[in-house]
Amino acid sequence: MYDIILLFLAGLLAGSMNALAGGGSFVSLPALISVGVPSVAANATSTLALFPGGMASSWVYRDGVKSVCGVNAIAIAMMTVAGGVAGSVLLLLTSSKVFDGLLPWLLLVATFMLAAGPRLSARLRTQTRPNVLAFATVQFFLGLYGGYFGGAVGLMMLAAWSALGGEEIKSLNPTRMVMVTAANAVAVVVFVLAGAIVWQECIPMTTGAVIGGWIGAHIGRRLPSPVVRVLTLAVAVLTTTVFFSRAYL
Repeated sequence: MYDIILLFLAGLLAGSMNALAGGGSFVSLPALISVGVPSVAANATSTLALFPGGMASSWVYRDGVKSVCGVNAIAIAMMTVAGGVAGSVLLLLTSSKVFDGLLPWLLLVATFMLAAGPRLSARLRTQTRPNVLAFATVQFFLGLYGGYFGGAVGLMMLAAWSALGGEEIKSLNPTRMVMVTAANAVAVVVFVLAGAIVWQECIPMTTGAVIGGWIGAHIGRRLPSPVVRVLTLAVAVLTTTVFFSRAYL
């Protein structure tokens, strides 16, 4: 019973975090590992558990989905899905040692990009215009990361889009939520077909994530942009610190 309550609460918090700024895997993955699920299976199970919550958040945000950097949302989704398939297959072929060692550095890059996004975007606008090919390439690798692990992939999307387009984080949130959900959707299919899901632990976490995703999305639509940015940066710093500690301490 304790494990069920823990997983439900972890899903509730993770779903809310994903709806607001991303980084929900920081909560869900350690919770699954703490109840005895191996790391790769825990990551696959976490992806599935948080997926319905992402769907709930995406439904709330659906009216705000728009093009980013002049690229149509459908084209962004296609690149994201292609990357998600590649990333999920790559995860199933990756050793736990490599998996644990690489993540902190990816999160550190995402945190830096998010913090420097507005200033970097101003420089990019004066020196060059991001082209469709460059944006598609970036988005493919974001989708790959989303399918591979997914931890803070929403933060990485916001960082990259902010740097390339210079828009407010709050205005990018609906599109970010839908693209993260798209990457997770194809990853879930791969993980289920590969038999990588631990179903008993997945169900209570999924229930909590759906509720948390719905609540978090409604809160996120009402928060001022500066508040959303501060929360996003806070989640990024916390997520990066925890994963560095987990990998090296």
